[in-house]
Amino acid sequence: MDGESVVRAAGCVLWRRSPSGEGIELALIYRPKWADWSWPKGKLKCGETSQQAAVREVQEETGMTCRLGTELPSAYYIDAQGRPKTVRYWTAEATGGDFEPNSEVSSLVWLNPHEAHDRLTNGRDKDLVPLLLLSLGMSRGEL
Repeated sequence: MDGESVVRAAGCVLWRRSPSGEGIELALIYRPKWADWSWPKGKLKCGETSQQAAVREVQEETGMTCRLGTELPSAYYIDAQGRPKTVRYWTAEATGGDFEPNSEVSSLVWLNPHEAHDRLTNGRDKDLVPLLLLSLGMSRGEL
């Protein structure tokens, strides 16, 4: 398969300190087209780096700005059109902004890590929750 047929995408596991000051919350988005709860992510545009795409996707899908952190393991799978897809992920701390529904994302929820893990639709996305916790110096037990 040639390199042109591989879909390259990037996204973030977006987090913030909880308003109560106890722990963190993770942002999950709902895409009605796919009926799934997932992380902000999307395809790279021509000439864009994975890091630039990850930050852009957070902005476009959540209305928020973020600060990239640690790169997490990539996801590899076959997309709905039968093409191989690679999604590179980073941790990202939300730094500002407000969510408004858009043509792709109808809802955003902030959940503690355990609730986020349970609500995520895809197992590949669920696998990133304990890795985020470890990158922030927290224990998997907090999941």
